Amino acid sequence: MRAISQLVFGPPEVLHVVELDRPAVGPSDVLVRVHAAGVNPTDWLHRRTGLYLGTPPFVVGWDVSGVVEAVGKGVTLHKPGDEVFGMLDYPRGAGGYAEYVAAGARNFVRKPAGIDHIHAAALPVVALTAWQALVDTADLQPGQRVLVHAAAGGVGHVAVQVAKALGAYVIGTASGPKCDFVRGLGADEVIDYTRADFAEALRDVDVVLDAVGGDYGPRSLRTLRPGGVLIAIVFSHTENMESAAKEHGVRLEYLTVEADHAGMAAIAGLVDDGHLRVEIDGVLPLEHAAEAHRRGETRRTTGKLVLTVAE
Repeated sequence: MRAISQLVFGPPEVLHVVELDRPAVGPSDVLVRVHAAGVNPTDWLHRRTGLYLGTPPFVVGWDVSGVVEAVGKGVTLHKPGDEVFGMLDYPRGAGGYAEYVAAGARNFVRKPAGIDHIHAAALPVVALTAWQALVDTADLQPGQRVLVHAAAGGVGHVAVQVAKALGAYVIGTASGPKCDFVRGLGADEVIDYTRADFAEALRDVDVVLDAVGGDYGPRSLRTLRPGGVLIAIVFSHTENMESAAKEHGVRLEYLTVEADHAGMAAIAGLVDDGHLRVEIDGVLPLEHAAEAHRRGETRRTTGKLVLTVAE
């Protein structure tokens, strides 16, 4: 099968097409013929550093949508021919940039009939991150005030919609040209971070989702009400955030996304009900994975980039 791999760490140019054996299908696994693979910041982080994957060669990618080719012993959830989408085990179950993937049957749910494989492949990592942050970690309730940073980005634009579907009052930060896009997602307020300081403009926020890092975490603490929660999905804060959170009387959580069948089912339900759509910034063929990484690393994309694998 075709896949995208690398022999060394480095820039996007280290990515190249290789031929690999199809993955084996063990008990409780499904083999999925990949039609599309989502591209996420963690992909280029692993390309540059290896992080959890160790030393090359390896195949990055965790977002996939495709068709079940075969099922392992004991699988009753899916059958060959089913259209499914889901997230491979993060972080060590990478391999999405390939024609076939094998993973546990419960990594996948049925693809919503109303979207194609490209849109389905764009969802799992970002939608599960948003769901696990807002629902599982924050226990978000109707009427609560949520601040979503980088609200036009991959996680951010999905988080805005998830929060609205849960009945929250949603505030997003974005650059000027993207503010109307964020409003169109349902945000109640949008702050252009190039013109205003959100930390001065906001108070009594219940939940902050920080997908930016740097000084956004420390500054966000000032916006939270006592008892509020800051959930960071980018681990780049440069000061003792734990002590600062205690001083402000708020909770600090660092979140790493996990494969989650119940969460994927809930996400599929939001799509089916018209409460969630994913914005596609660009679609490229698998062999152009390096170009997708180059575009993604500019941090100027709106929504998601996707690789097409099979027709």
